[in-house]
Amino acid sequence: MASSGTRPPIAFGTMERVLLLNATYEPLALVSDRRAIVLLLDGRAEAVAFRPGGRVFRSAHLSVEVPAIVRLSRMVRIPRWARTPPLTRRAVLRRDGGVCAYCAQAADTVDHVVPRSRGGRHEWTNVVASCKRDNLIKGDQLLSEIGWTLSFKPWAPDGHLWRLRHLAEIDPLWEPYLAAAS
Repeated sequence: MASSGTRPPIAFGTMERVLLLNATYEPLALVSDRRAIVLLLDGRAEAVAFRPGGRVFRSAHLSVEVPAIVRLSRMVRIPRWARTPPLTRRAVLRRDGGVCAYCAQAADTVDHVVPRSRGGRHEWTNVVASCKRDNLIKGDQLLSEIGWTLSFKPWAPDGHLWRLRHLAEIDPLWEPYLAAAS
């Protein structure tokens, strides 16, 4: 049992997320606490901020506190193709806030606005979150054929950081860096 002056033990396998910044302080990604420590020990990054009472990794000869934010020592160029994230079910549900584009109820699947059987493409501007009921009713019909309209125009997320803006819990230490990148 932990005494009143020590931290409670951390369960094996738990992991803290660390914000990775480019050399220019631009946010790049979230990395695991282990990856952040490797970057620090290898000299490829420096710690920018620590959480109060944060986790510490220990070895026989070394103790390293896990930072909340690390900054790369060298500038990393982000390729243009990496700006638009891959089109996945999870990403579409995240973009649309988990709400059906047709009835505004909770969405649990995705739908092609112009069905693929009718020449619609599998791209961000043609895929929306949908509830199973509306997806079954719509089938392979066009919206004009059944008199439906979309509650919004589907869009392709731009930038690799849009995923970070939708996190349930954002560390308060990250906010100045994420706000500057918005």
